[in-house]
Amino acid sequence: MEFKDYYNVLGVGRDASPEDIKAAYRRLARKWHPDVNAGDAAAEKRFKEINEAHEVLGNPETRRKYDTLGADWRRIEQAQAAGGNPFAGDPFGFGGFQGGFRTAHSDSGFSDFFEQFFGGARPAGRRTRGRDLEHTLELSLEHAYHGTTRRLSINRAGRQRSVDVRIPAGVTDGASVRVPGEGEPGADGTPAGNLLLRIRIAPHPRFTPRGRDLHLTVAVPVTTAVLGGEVDVATLDGATVRLKVPAGTQSGQTLRLRGRGLPGRRGKAGDLLAAVQIAVPRHLSPAARAHYEALAAESASAADGRNEP
Repeated sequence: MEFKDYYNVLGVGRDASPEDIKAAYRRLARKWHPDVNAGDAAAEKRFKEINEAHEVLGNPETRRKYDTLGADWRRIEQAQAAGGNPFAGDPFGFGGFQGGFRTAHSDSGFSDFFEQFFGGARPAGRRTRGRDLEHTLELSLEHAYHGTTRRLSINRAGRQRSVDVRIPAGVTDGASVRVPGEGEPGADGTPAGNLLLRIRIAPHPRFTPRGRDLHLTVAVPVTTAVLGGEVDVATLDGATVRLKVPAGTQSGQTLRLRGRGLPGRRGKAGDLLAAVQIAVPRHLSPAARAHYEALAAESASAADGRNEP
């Protein structure tokens, strides 16, 4: 087990003021929050490290103990491994341990280092709550776009209860929606944990979500692809918008409609990305065939001219 440098985790110096620590924590928590980094396991791990560092450094008492622990942490760990009480006489101010401490994996979400040295010395006024629970919730893409309310049946201590959960508009695949207080009950009257709903968006016949962007395939007539123009595109919210197609557009080329994806916070919606599929006519009128034949003859003549020495 390695000593965890909480100052390094928050990116502050050891002389940082409480205000500096709070500001660093808020900045990093916003950056690495699971809702911002949906499905990113590395970001979730980083977020937990940031919370753990703030749990210790954000309280003057635990920060003082951590600073005292610093250079002597290995001796303390070795004394505990030998079966002794490394805090006998309480020379380091860790009065809350009294005869040992937890070393097994904890469901609290904190590291073994934290549980071993701070698990029994939580800041005053902060109680250990129950364990968080995770549940996968499948939504249609339309419900993810508009938001919805789901009634969940929760079994707690053998009793069923119903909870209405509001899913915000614009939730993305893999995102986590937190339902406070609906996890496992805490011990000895401490608060219950939270229920974390991991969102899974069901496949859609037309749109494929990637983050907040929506991808679809749009058929473009060959004449429009060659000459340029516009085609109608039906969006997920039921509207119809005009997609501009530049002259010379190629099959497979992606055209963007900004702000037509899933809604986001502060108006930062995703985009609608249309992959062009050239629509070749299956049946031609005599007049249309004559035009295409004339075009083919002109193209062949132009190619022959380019090939002449």
